[in-house]
Amino acid sequence: MGPLILGSASPRRREILSGLGLSIVVLPADIDESVRPGETAAAYLERIVLDKLHAVTNRLGERPAAAVLVADTSVIIDDSILGKPSDVADAVRLLTRLCGRVHRVHTRYAIGTSSGALVVARTVTTEVTLRAASADEIDRYARSGEGLDKAGAYAAQGIGSFLVERVNGSYTNVVGLPACEVVLDLKEHGLLGPFP
Repeated sequence: MGPLILGSASPRRREILSGLGLSIVVLPADIDESVRPGETAAAYLERIVLDKLHAVTNRLGERPAAAVLVADTSVIIDDSILGKPSDVADAVRLLTRLCGRVHRVHTRYAIGTSSGALVVARTVTTEVTLRAASADEIDRYARSGEGLDKAGAYAAQGIGSFLVERVNGSYTNVVGLPACEVVLDLKEHGLLGPFP
């Protein structure tokens, strides 16, 4: 059985899978991730994840692979998708909107064969409560730069943990990939071998 192909450039997803002891090869998807006008969060995630799966399997060629795994994470509040901030000022805007409130983190992943056939696709949702924070705390955290490459402009696994009051659901989902669900789906479909 070949390695698991991870169709993502996310260092967090790579760390989660490597931490599980899985043999992976990173082959990022290069697609347009813009939200279309009127597109719901669920429809957006479904479209993006399938586009990523097709892009990665097209790049894969004849390489041996146990499976291909792609994912996308969205932060949702007030039915709005909060993406990655464009700069520090945008990070302040996003964090100000999230602090003192509950939001949802949706990660949709798909597992496919090396030929591009979809094996399973699933969306995992986690509720996150960020504590109320002062304008100075938000500004200082945004200027740290840690959240500039993350949906919602914060990292629950880093400095941003000082804002995370409560996580209801999968913690690794908030980081970028729901490890438990991914492992169970890989096992169920015979794509993992003996584990752990």
